[in-house]
Amino acid sequence: MATHAFQALASRLIGKQAAALDPEEVRVLASIQAGRPTARDAADVADEAATLGDRLADRVAAVGGSWAFIIAFAAILLGWMLLNSDVLARVGLAFDPYPYIFLNLMLSTLAAVQAPVIMMSQNRQAAKDRLAASLDYEVNLRSELELMRLHEKIDLAVAQRLDEMMEIIKRELPAAAERAP
Repeated sequence: MATHAFQALASRLIGKQAAALDPEEVRVLASIQAGRPTARDAADVADEAATLGDRLADRVAAVGGSWAFIIAFAAILLGWMLLNSDVLARVGLAFDPYPYIFLNLMLSTLAAVQAPVIMMSQNRQAAKDRLAASLDYEVNLRSELELMRLHEKIDLAVAQRLDEMMEIIKRELPAAAERAP
């Protein structure tokens, strides 16, 4: 239930009733009313909601998408082929001779497991990007509303000063007319 002060703030600054506000607008107005900052770090907010699976997917994607992984994987493949084609084949102990059927099976299994995990990480990154855009919107809205509030204060101060000046002119004008020759 929105308080009367919150309702007044919503209608004055955003021009909507509190019930019609978006969640971002509610958070911004609540932070204005409480006098606390609006800005939050998207990475921190996303990490708070991350599950073990999310963090694992991010790690797998980070490792699987690195040059170190590509170089190490290429070295392992080359070593596997040399071992089975040359070293073990000479003594008749090659466990996966050319055309490397077992190696192909392992590569296919790795790709079948790694691809969905990387997709999960990409989906999580897209969710982080949406969260960052939402948090940016909140900060931008807060800035705009604060500027509007400052304009109101300045306009009020200028209007008060003009009223004071008008009163001074009204008092001084008759006195100046009497002194004129």
